[in-house]
Amino acid sequence: MNDSSWGAPPRAGFWGPPDQGPAPAGPAYDEHDAQQTRPMPIVPDFPDAGRDAEDRGDRDHRDDSNDRDRGAARLGGPPIRDEIPQEPMPTPPAAPEPQKKRAGRDLRAAIGVGAGLGAVIVASLFIVKAVFVGVIAVAVVVGLWELTSRLEERKQIKPPLVPLAVGGAAMVVAGYVRGAEGAWVAMALTALAVLVWRMTEPPEGYLKDVTAGVFAAFYVPFLATFVSMMLTADDGPLRVLTFLMLTVVSDTGAYAVGWRFGKHKLAPRISPGKTREGLGGAVAFAMGAGALCMEFLIEDGTWWQGLLLGFAVAVSATLGDLGESMIKRDLGIKDMGTLLPGHGGIMDRLDSLLPTAPVVWLLMVIFVGSG
Repeated sequence: MNDSSWGAPPRAGFWGPPDQGPAPAGPAYDEHDAQQTRPMPIVPDFPDAGRDAEDRGDRDHRDDSNDRDRGAARLGGPPIRDEIPQEPMPTPPAAPEPQKKRAGRDLRAAIGVGAGLGAVIVASLFIVKAVFVGVIAVAVVVGLWELTSRLEERKQIKPPLVPLAVGGAAMVVAGYVRGAEGAWVAMALTALAVLVWRMTEPPEGYLKDVTAGVFAAFYVPFLATFVSMMLTADDGPLRVLTFLMLTVVSDTGAYAVGWRFGKHKLAPRISPGKTREGLGGAVAFAMGAGALCMEFLIEDGTWWQGLLLGFAVAVSATLGDLGESMIKRDLGIKDMGTLLPGHGGIMDRLDSLLPTAPVVWLLMVIFVGSG
């Protein structure tokens, strides 16, 4: 903005030289007007303004230098996206190798325990029959203890263990001494003892406790009594050995074939691990073993009887295994006990043996008689 906009000529001595008279004629140039139209510098009224201006000048100079350097780098250097060093891309992990099927249990422990139990059973079976009856009684008592303990833990059902254990052992001995008649009498007395024993406790839960007690008496000791009845025949040890071998071979065939070829579930709601292919393996293995046993071990036995016997054993053993699996699934447990490493408890080994015992006893009586 110039002074003419203010509306009056400037006075002498104000911003310009003193008045020296009229200006000489010449071109239209007024030194005073030229000085007044020159822009005036704005001087701040605080003392550090000059220093700040210098600082700003230095910063501007440095910024200009940096801009020139960056421009040169862009012209002669790598592309802009590569100015920041990039870390090397990590190598993608190798795809995991497919895992092989593994057994659900410790096979070494299972084989070792199984071999030890087999040695004890065979030794007692062929040395003194009465000793083998004692082995059956001990297994029955331990099995009853496992079953009643799990019922109390998981369902708050308390079958009386004392009458069950005493009656169960007596049942096995009665079957060996008095046959089927003695087994039925011992079973009835055991059930009566369970009813009376439970009366000594409060009535709450009486019905479910005695019902579970009678079921346990039938499921464990009564079915085991048929093993002691097999032992009373002249070739009793060989009959019992055939019964044990066929059951073990059936379980082994089901496990081996099902683990290797099993694809179609047999009863997924009860036991997801069992397959139809495994059942076929159980039948095939048991029938082959049955034909050999009946032909070479059992007097007056024939191979075709062994085929029928093996088929019946495979079916009954599978049903027994499924039956205990149903009980364990209802209780929410995997094993009935932990006494046998690699196997679980005693009841986990008796599951297929118990329902198979009456089947083998009956077929042996039909095929070769009771003597």
